[in-house]
Amino acid sequence: MKSNWKTLAIIALLSSFVTLAAYNFLGLNKQDVIFNESSPTPAPTGRLAALTGPQGAPGDFTYAAEATTPAVVHIKTTITRTVRQQQIPDIFRDFFGDEFGRGGNGGAPQRQRGQASGSGVIISQDGYIVTNNHVVQGADEVEVILTDKRSFKAKVIGTDPLTDLAVIQVNAKNLPSITLGDSDALKLGEWVLAVGYPLDLESTVTAGIVSAKGRRIGILDQNVNRNEEKPEAPVEAFIQTDAAINPGNSGGALVNLRGELVGINSAIASATGYYSGYGFAVPVSLVKKVSADLVKYGNVQRGYLGIIPVELNSLKAQELGSKVGRGIYINEVVDGGASATAGLKKGDVIVKMEGQEVDSDAQMREIIGRRRPGDVIAMTVNRNGDLRDFRVELRNRNGGRDIIKKSDNISASNSSSSLGSLGADFEELTTTDAKRLGVDGGVRVKKIREGKMSETDIEEGFIIVKANGKLVRSVKDLQTALTTTKEGEGLLLIGMYPNSSRMYYYAVPV
Repeated sequence: MKSNWKTLAIIALLSSFVTLAAYNFLGLNKQDVIFNESSPTPAPTGRLAALTGPQGAPGDFTYAAEATTPAVVHIKTTITRTVRQQQIPDIFRDFFGDEFGRGGNGGAPQRQRGQASGSGVIISQDGYIVTNNHVVQGADEVEVILTDKRSFKAKVIGTDPLTDLAVIQVNAKNLPSITLGDSDALKLGEWVLAVGYPLDLESTVTAGIVSAKGRRIGILDQNVNRNEEKPEAPVEAFIQTDAAINPGNSGGALVNLRGELVGINSAIASATGYYSGYGFAVPVSLVKKVSADLVKYGNVQRGYLGIIPVELNSLKAQELGSKVGRGIYINEVVDGGASATAGLKKGDVIVKMEGQEVDSDAQMREIIGRRRPGDVIAMTVNRNGDLRDFRVELRNRNGGRDIIKKSDNISASNSSSSLGSLGADFEELTTTDAKRLGVDGGVRVKKIREGKMSETDIEEGFIIVKANGKLVRSVKDLQTALTTTKEGEGLLLIGMYPNSSRMYYYAVPV
């Protein structure tokens, strides 16, 4: 779904907790984090019944606000960047002349410090806190401040850019933890509260309704590692709400009137970066699974169906010759994958998963995102007008059923000899661009993410023409130069910026 909003500024909503719930594990033996979960669909009684009324009309938000705020924390982060430009060695000056390299600072490395803030939600009494990935991404120091003004240094347990979630931990016991609710039970028009620390203010509560569910807005596409051989797709099935949120709410919680966490909000739709009417929260059903994985394994365990899906509408159905106008059309079945093994075929249309009617790609990915390799998904498929039931055992990204721990998952994206370790996306210059710039070719830095390049002054758009003295005409040339660089020596990049004839050099630590 394309968005016509001018900008999408990442920030998060906020959450709450209810004290009456039983402790239990999240489907894992020897689980390292214990959640406080609500009872299934409890019927409102007493004060709660007075709050919601027979039709769910709100009369008072104070119960949820008072129950929630102690479990929502203020997170402050410090990011230190080192400028690693160095005086160009004489060997390179021999190639380019004395004019080359004057863009460098020619001095010792400089350290620059920046600060940011967000929100987080305590999910266990022993100090585990869930927040947004973008709140703690690249942070050198993370500080957590409770509502009672106590302050703790936190360590990052794990992050997941594809859901914009992260788990951090503080060394404390008997903390007020939130009760996890049921995001599947949320209804359109239901009242919810957002609790967080917007604009560096103290704890703030705002109210709104659930405007939509299963929204995909494309904001997490920027976190996909395009340099991987098999890039993983982000999981976006946001809860949309009109509760007022602003910068600083990031990583906070969205709660229902029972004070139960129903979402961690990650984004707003805004032309200014401030509240304009719509916010988006990661549903708690996904939060539970991702946070448990990060604590238990250090990374997220993702299951795969092994299909190429197409979200159907009337036009797509006509184009593909499908007899069904809604659902997920299977455009391709991966040989040896989970769906192929279960008997699914190209042209089948998935209409139900786990008993839920499925008509959007975002909804399908969110349902799968709650499961791990080896889990079995119940599916109903329309095949040439007939409904058939299947049970599909999900596979891991390697085609197996085993859990892949972080130590076993060293892929091209984080290998020191891979372009993924540089933390940037690259593209080769076209012949036209190369001719206009007066070079034979080169590689443009398309986007800088978390990684080695973010520790330098390199900006997006920089065009690399040499790496460690070797000509760079393609992404493969750059990969070769990185592969032959010894650890600790660094990668010396030489190039220019568009509309500038001056040459620059940057030393990138490897």
